[in-house]
Amino acid sequence: MSFLRRVAGLSLRDRVRSSVIRKELGVDPLLLRVERSQMRRPQGRPRTRWRDHVSRLAWERLGIPREVLDEVAGEGEVWASLLRLLPPRPDPG
Repeated sequence: MSFLRRVAGLSLRDRVRSSVIRKELGVDPLLLRVERSQMRRPQGRPRTRWRDHVSRLAWERLGIPREVLDEVAGEGEVWASLLRLLPPRPDPG
């Protein structure tokens, strides 16, 4: 606010409210700007989905590409035997 006061040619002794100065200069309150910037971008990394976890493990440990996994997923017995080869589901969080 001290910068905005100097731009407006005012000092604290002039006893002009900060909201009036911001309105005259067309500047949004700082908290409003921070909230808007936080709304624009997602926080943290995306959650790991079970499908992504299985695909990554199948590729790393068994060498099975994702395209093959998509085909095998429809065959119940083959899919179940494949899942038995992989470690258990990761803990959330």
